[in-house]
Amino acid sequence: MSTIKKLAVLSAAAGLLAASSSGVLAQKKYDPGASDTEIKIGNIMPYSGPASAYGVIGKTEEAYFKKVNAEGGINGRKINFISYDDAYSPPKTVEQARKLVESDEVLLVFNPLGTPPNTAIQKYLNSKKVPQLFVATGATKWNDPKAFPWTMGWQPNYQSETIIYAKYILKNLPNAKIGVLYQNDDYGKDYLKGFKDGLGAKAASMIVMEESYEVSEPTIDSHIVKLKSTGADVFINITTPKFAAQAIKKNAEIGWKPTHFLNNVSASIGAVMKPAGFEAGQGIISSAYLKDTSDPQWKDDAGMKAFDEFLTKYFPEGNRIDANVMYGYTAAQGLVQVLKACGDDLTRENVMKQAANIKGLELGGLLPGIKVNTSPTDFAPISQVQLQKFKGEAWELFGEIMSGDVGG
Repeated sequence: MSTIKKLAVLSAAAGLLAASSSGVLAQKKYDPGASDTEIKIGNIMPYSGPASAYGVIGKTEEAYFKKVNAEGGINGRKINFISYDDAYSPPKTVEQARKLVESDEVLLVFNPLGTPPNTAIQKYLNSKKVPQLFVATGATKWNDPKAFPWTMGWQPNYQSETIIYAKYILKNLPNAKIGVLYQNDDYGKDYLKGFKDGLGAKAASMIVMEESYEVSEPTIDSHIVKLKSTGADVFINITTPKFAAQAIKKNAEIGWKPTHFLNNVSASIGAVMKPAGFEAGQGIISSAYLKDTSDPQWKDDAGMKAFDEFLTKYFPEGNRIDANVMYGYTAAQGLVQVLKACGDDLTRENVMKQAANIKGLELGGLLPGIKVNTSPTDFAPISQVQLQKFKGEAWELFGEIMSGDVGG
């Protein structure tokens, strides 16, 4: 072969190589917060204030991302997790969201906690086209892809949960006199709406009192005394952990023993049932979609073993029996799944696209049979639950897995 021919072949090969490598380079797409080496994730948690029991969720997620980074990151990129405290105060949430987007320049805001805080930043994040992904609140409004295409829920929504309680009451306690205690904000009202929708026409005759409390109140004891005085024999307890523990304790103190339904967000053994006293919590009914870490039936379960290994190695200070720890662990796994699916297209648009195309995802912390599913028109990733009753020092599951996509 002549030198000229050789050179021609070589330059053609070099040209091909350049073309193919530039093709590879062209495929990599980044928005602020993403690069060849890093993915910047923002988060907002109540590390202080009235809902600080939930702060451990952020700590668990931070530990999980440490594990991911130690194992090589996501497609070779390390997660840089930036988490701020908002003390469950919406004006503070707005301040922290702006900081994450405008000065930290995160790719997305992941699992920010609380209904009022998330409500305060929803319009802002959507106007900036920054994903508000897998929010840590079950308000029904996070599943509204038309109006808010950049916001997506995670856990079963509040209205579905109380619809399920209402159906249970109609079937098993048709003559119930119901007293409701709820937190006077979007979170409490959302649960209450679902419950009344579930009772339908019977709501007016069955509910004898709807009592609300403010998150700023130091104690809800007086509300419990008031509810008892109505003669209610069913108690719907729509409270966050601190107040849930107070309510359970006060019920026992004054000898009020209604059939007690406790919202899932306060079903933590470590954060609620133990502080309230196990004796006081006997027979309480709630719902579950996550495995209960204190339940011996999971001791040989592969998902639980992986969770325990994670705690031992990356989060030894985590309280194993606090359901919020399992919650943070599972939500973090959900995010990792989405980011892996993004490949080298780490744009905010692709993050939402991948999040809206999760099919039958099984995570180790979810109850068997409960799967994560989304679509471009369904922004409610988990919509199944199973009822559970508190017995001894643990929750016991009963009945079938019920879909949260229950009609009114």
